[in-house]
Amino acid sequence: MDYSSYPRNDVLCIDMRSFYASVEAVKLGLDPMKTMLAVVGDPSRSGSIVLAASPALKKKYGISNVSRFFELPDDPDVYIVPAHMADYLHVSVEITKLINQYAPKEAIHPYSVDEIWVTINGLEKLFGNCWEIARKIQQDILRNFGITSSIGIGDNKFLAKVVMDLHGKKAGIAECRYEDVEEKLWPFPVQDIWGIGTRMKRNLNRMGIVTLGQLANYDLNHLKKRFGIMGEQLYWHAWGIDLSPVYGSFTKTEHKGFGHGIALLRDYTKDEVAVCILDLCEEVCRRARARDKAGKTIHLGIAYSKETGGGFSRSRSITLPTNVTMDIYHICMQLFHEFYDGKSNIRHVSVTLDHLFDKGETQLDLFEDRPKKTDIGYVMDAIRDKYGSTAILRASSYTDAGVTIDRSKKIGGHYA
Repeated sequence: MDYSSYPRNDVLCIDMRSFYASVEAVKLGLDPMKTMLAVVGDPSRSGSIVLAASPALKKKYGISNVSRFFELPDDPDVYIVPAHMADYLHVSVEITKLINQYAPKEAIHPYSVDEIWVTINGLEKLFGNCWEIARKIQQDILRNFGITSSIGIGDNKFLAKVVMDLHGKKAGIAECRYEDVEEKLWPFPVQDIWGIGTRMKRNLNRMGIVTLGQLANYDLNHLKKRFGIMGEQLYWHAWGIDLSPVYGSFTKTEHKGFGHGIALLRDYTKDEVAVCILDLCEEVCRRARARDKAGKTIHLGIAYSKETGGGFSRSRSITLPTNVTMDIYHICMQLFHEFYDGKSNIRHVSVTLDHLFDKGETQLDLFEDRPKKTDIGYVMDAIRDKYGSTAILRASSYTDAGVTIDRSKKIGGHYA
């Protein structure tokens, strides 16, 4: 591969080791790398997921981020703490501010709460070469927050991320340039590569592609025919090529739809789920109104409990765009009564509004006072913005089947 025409940058991918567990260990005055500690979403539920396990706990008992609370060992040396999402977000923001001391904001791209890319082109005279900058950032994070980090260095974001995953987590800092791809990346199984999930791994394995090197040397036209644009991206990534921007604004400004779903803490009956659907419709419409959007297509997704399995996902389009909660709710209930099997309990519900229009593009209905219905929604939103998300709620939200009050206490699905 001739890399001469492809951009070369100095990109760091910084990952906070066992971030949630490290934050909790530091709060307790413990060493995050030596303490056995698990962060559990909700310790009151035996089936609650382990959101993070410290390196020591992973090493001794094999606990991972897909383990459940009941799988944790009965060991007095293991600390079990509930998740505190607000604390993790706060520390994440402060770490980003620290990195901003080395690079401008447009060169910083947060990937998740515990992972961040930063482009350090042209900073040699200020801070040294890319390895020196990586070490300084790593030391600053450890000194200021007590958190150990791993860093990957690459010509682009893909290379920085992958070398961090494959080598940086063991070595602390690792580097991969275009010329290093064959040696440092190709021997690894495709499932170890960022961007390749279980389903894609299975599809590639069926084609005889087991390692990244085999993917790089596979016929590009065949990959494009089999997987479309995703196949082409996989091929170029296998050669270490990634043309995604390393500077500028990385936030999405265009919304194609507004959706919200929830995994219920218990099985809901046919009668109870109507309350949950109404709460989700309220949230979806609130988000649409916040951006002065209205939609014409409503989707309802229902998943049944494990005992029966299955469910359905259906949508319906309407003539006039809307962001009125009750309009969306009535369509969702039509879909529910039409496709519900009549007997199964329900464990997951989602509502989505798409096919969006600007609020000003909606038409008036001569036979219905739509402006008044819309204005009510905006007034309720204004009250919530000023006094809190639970300042004004529908009466059904206060029942046992309501989900809004419990959701208001959470960030990212977990308690703040």
